[in-house]
This record gives sequence, C-alpha cells and structure tokens, in this order.
Amino acid sequence: MIEIRKADHRGRANHGWLQSRHTFSFGSYRDANQQGFSDLLVINDDRVAAAQGFGTHGHRDMEIFSYVLEGELAHKDSMGTGSVIRPGDVQMMSAGSGVQHSEFNHSAEAPVHFLQIWIVPNERGAEPRYQQVHFEEAEKRGRLRLIIAPQGEQGALAVRQDARVYAGLFDGDEAATLEVAANRHVYVHVAQGSVEVNGERLAEGDGARIRNAGALRFAKGENAEVLVFDLRPNELPGM
Repeated sequence: MIEIRKADHRGRANHGWLQSRHTFSFGSYRDANQQGFSDLLVINDDRVAAAQGFGTHGHRDMEIFSYVLEGELAHKDSMGTGSVIRPGDVQMMSAGSGVQHSEFNHSAEAPVHFLQIWIVPNERGAEPRYQQVHFEEAEKRGRLRLIIAPQGEQGALAVRQDARVYAGLFDGDEAATLEVAANRHVYVHVAQGSVEVNGERLAEGDGARIRNAGALRFAKGENAEVLVFDLRPNELPGM
C-alpha cells in the first residue's frame, strides 16, 4: 500500500532569504503525524537567495546529506573541508561526536535549490567524516542509481545506518523496477517533475510511505527526478 503525502501538505518556512518546505516536523513546524519514517528524520526542500546561507552551527550524531537540484552550494566545516556542491553531486556529512559547519549560496546572482536530508545513525559518538561524490546524469537516466549505502558499495557514499538511497531520472517511456525485500519500508520523494510509482501519480514535492515494499515500478515520468529510500521496517526514527 502506498501512503501519499502531497507537496502542499508539507510545512512551510519563509525567512526571506530562505524558502523551505518540510516533509517532516522541523524547526517551528510540528505535526504529530509527521515525525519521520523509519530512520529518515528530515527532508527539507530549501531555496536560498543569492549570496545568503546558514552561518556556522553545530550537529552531532546525525547522517546529513545534501542533494543540489539547481545552483551551487558552498560548504565549510570544522574538519577543514571546503567544497562547492553542484547538480549531480551528493554530499554526506556524518556529524558523529560533533561538527560545526556553514552552508551558503556560492552565487552572488542566482538562487540555489537543494534538499537537505537527515538519517539517524546506528551508533553514537563516532568520528566525524565528510564525503562527496558526483554522479553523471547517464548513471541515473531511466534507472535507479545507488547513491548511499551502508558500506559505500558500488561507488555510493557510506552511511552509518541500514539504509540505501537511490536517485533516478525518468521521462517519457523510461522505466525501472526496484526490487526491495518484503520486510523493508521505502520512502519515495519526487524532487522535480512527476512520475508514476506502481501506477500512483506523484508530482514534484510529493512523498510516499510504502511498507513491506516488494517490487516498485517507476514509469511515465515527466522530467522527473526522484529519490528512493530503502529503510528498516520501523515506523519512527529512534534517537
């Protein structure tokens, strides 16, 4: 069964320089029915104005990844990392025992649109680490490319949790099937465009909880970019 969460049901934050939509409870947005799903705690759909951003702030014991859709995102952290993240890049910051970082729009002229996603780790107090990998469009075109996995297999970024994340691009006749173990949960997030999942139409910003997933068919895309989370079969994140 697919449980759809429509894009316009998400939380909203307008800070002037930042326009954000929250799939799950975050900041001042609270919904008792939207506290995450399995180990997935946060999906924030952020648009940051030119030359603006998030000043230095801290995290710990969280797997945080950023997925840029348009523009350029500049990152600096207390591990000494400095980078710019562009479309096709996936960045993972494992906060572990504690890390300070900042994120700013790298452009002085154009906005940046990106997803920031938090996954609760399976260990506390681990050594902080940073990863960044670029995935070419061809790797995702008409198929689901593994981008995050527990051991970083197949060139994916490593995550400290029993979770896998796939990214796919679908348009026209392009289609793919993801075989997921029957005892797993899946969350689908449509980042751009629209696509059918097992015959259910999902539009930009829509999400879907799928319990005991099995086979998932992605088809009839219209300029669709989608993220698929293969998760443990628990309802809510354990902090």
